[in-house]
Amino acid sequence: MASEVERLSRGNYLLVTTFRRDGTPVPTPVWVGRDGEELIVWTQAKAGKVKRVRNTGTVEVAECDLRGKPRGATVKGHARILDADGSERGRTVLKRKYGVTGRVVIGASVLRRGRTGTVCLAIELSE
Repeated sequence: MASEVERLSRGNYLLVTTFRRDGTPVPTPVWVGRDGEELIVWTQAKAGKVKRVRNTGTVEVAECDLRGKPRGATVKGHARILDADGSERGRTVLKRKYGVTGRVVIGASVLRRGRTGTVCLAIELSE
């Protein structure tokens, strides 16, 4: 799966599809980074996708554009919510990847919401 992680982390956006309790898919385009063999995404702590990950953790991911239009094959995976230290590490990964834009956007978010207002999700791809 290393090649899939590498391929999916190369793009600027990742379409993360989480699932409601009734099985309804909810796709969302997000920034993506790579931490070892996991994909890292950053989101508001109160976002619906965090609640859905907490419920099941089942996700599907694909490369996409800014608007969420898929650009490649979908891959199944399992997401988990990172703790404060893991989220800080994830923010560092994303700031490094997205450069000045990442530092400004993530920094402004931390000022506005505090460190607990956003979390990172780690996604492990299934075989």
